[in-house]
Amino acid sequence: MSEKKCIYMDNAATTKTHPDVVSAMLPYMTEYFGNPSSLYDFGQTSKKAVERARQQVAQAIGCGPEEVYFTAGGSESNNWAIKGVAFANQKKGKHIITSSIEHHAVIHPCEWLVSQGFEVTFLPVDEYGIISPESVAGAIREDTILVSIMFANNEIGTIEPIPEIGAICKEKGVYFHTDAVQAVGHVPINVDEMHIDLLSLSAHKFHGPKGVGCLYVRSNVKIERLIHGGGQERKRRAGTEHVPGIVGLGAAIDRSVSLMYESNMQIQKLRDRLIEGLLTIPHSRLNGHPTNRLSNNVNIMFEFIEGESILLLLNQYGIAASTGSACTSASLEPSHVLVACGVPHDRVHGSLRLTLGEETTEEDVSYVIEILPGIVKRLRDMSPLTPDELRSKK
Repeated sequence: MSEKKCIYMDNAATTKTHPDVVSAMLPYMTEYFGNPSSLYDFGQTSKKAVERARQQVAQAIGCGPEEVYFTAGGSESNNWAIKGVAFANQKKGKHIITSSIEHHAVIHPCEWLVSQGFEVTFLPVDEYGIISPESVAGAIREDTILVSIMFANNEIGTIEPIPEIGAICKEKGVYFHTDAVQAVGHVPINVDEMHIDLLSLSAHKFHGPKGVGCLYVRSNVKIERLIHGGGQERKRRAGTEHVPGIVGLGAAIDRSVSLMYESNMQIQKLRDRLIEGLLTIPHSRLNGHPTNRLSNNVNIMFEFIEGESILLLLNQYGIAASTGSACTSASLEPSHVLVACGVPHDRVHGSLRLTLGEETTEEDVSYVIEILPGIVKRLRDMSPLTPDELRSKK
């Protein structure tokens, strides 16, 4: 019996922590274990490591180290940016602008703020998931205090016109936040050149550890705390710093940014080959922008079948992937991203997301191209929605 393959194509969900990052973290789990808030040498060694990581993040995104605040990840950073700006600036206004395709870590805080008396405008997107800068400009009012638009979409990979949106917000005097969790380490970012006031990132999306991220906050931004209880992070984010994780974040972002161009070239070549191979399957369509997308993202819709069934069969062949729809214990919810892009409800569930990484090989791509058409055919033969001409002849 042949050994089951193990092909990981869900790097948008999380990446493998790189061995160099693990090596950088290990001493701060054992030898250098001091609390960074302590005055003695054990603590000061940890503090120096935290500040070194802060400098690495600042260099990666083009800001000052004093504008970098470490958090537990992208969800906390998004919540802090949105709620913190909302409550600190509510005397000026209570209007927030975001998009209909944001991650739930942006959408849900915005929906919660509505229950607190704020007003949120959810901007539409085009068929590729692009948010028009003109729509942002048209939605800004005198009482608008924040615009939050993601840098790149986690499901379909579309990269948004962030510099243009940032310029509009700067001209209008409105804070601009971007959820860059999927973009950092994969797309060049300079917060000054792009007029970004707040930016969220998470280490485990670029070969760092899980459970650590940061929020960039421009020095002139008024923002309330999200977590109270201590004076850490310059009295803005309470809680003992996760030193090993922060060290890992710094090492990972340094490594990813330095290898970005080379890595993107390699992965994009494999991505394009995978897209070309899978689009030969009848009644398939690429979701997201055809070219202005993350170098590793492949999101394809197959008509007449459901993505969850594809995932289960792919897993039997040793392929790890994800789908554009979310399965809960009680119901099957369609992807809000694909619905916003105008994909009909009866087709949304047939979407598959494959996200490549630096360990993905030509052989991996060939294997997926070989296996997936048979899986789609098998599922269509069982589906009552499949037209007769697509069924296997008995």
